[in-house]
Amino acid sequence: MADEAGFMMNPSVKKTWARKAHTPVVPYRNRRHKKVSVLGAVALRPATGRVDLLCDFHPDSYVRGEQAAAFLHRVLAEYPAGPVDVVWDNLAAHRAPIVKEVAAAHPRLTLHYLPPYAPDLNAAEWVWCLAKHHRMANHAIAEVDQLHAEARRHLDDIAADQELLRSCFRGAGLAVSLPSAQ
Repeated sequence: MADEAGFMMNPSVKKTWARKAHTPVVPYRNRRHKKVSVLGAVALRPATGRVDLLCDFHPDSYVRGEQAAAFLHRVLAEYPAGPVDVVWDNLAAHRAPIVKEVAAAHPRLTLHYLPPYAPDLNAAEWVWCLAKHHRMANHAIAEVDQLHAEARRHLDDIAADQELLRSCFRGAGLAVSLPSAQ
């Protein structure tokens, strides 16, 4: 399951605790258009039952067809044998001519598209939610490089936790029940 996300300079503000009469303040500079785009996939290795998180980072950029095609090449290199099925949404970058060329050039790669407005069916969306709205909530990051480093750190932490990645599959209504995955 693949998807893209934008980690914004403006913090995701959440409720928090504070002493009475000491309202917490999250300082930030309004840099709406600065962000780190991430193209990622929550991938299941059927032979071992292991769940992987693959991420390509694009600081201060948007995900376009070229980045999506490069990501597919990375996925193919990461899983060199057997069929590779990529499930993602209908973002224009995912349907770009260069992406279709990659799929046509690699017969073991099959692209599947989720129905419109169905992010809850994509396990990668649960990863983005964990990273952006929980682990990075209320951040006070001033520079894109720092945002990139923090996003990478939190996504690496999530990637290292097999049970957490499996819970992202379960959150999307998908079962991870391979015989060797027990």
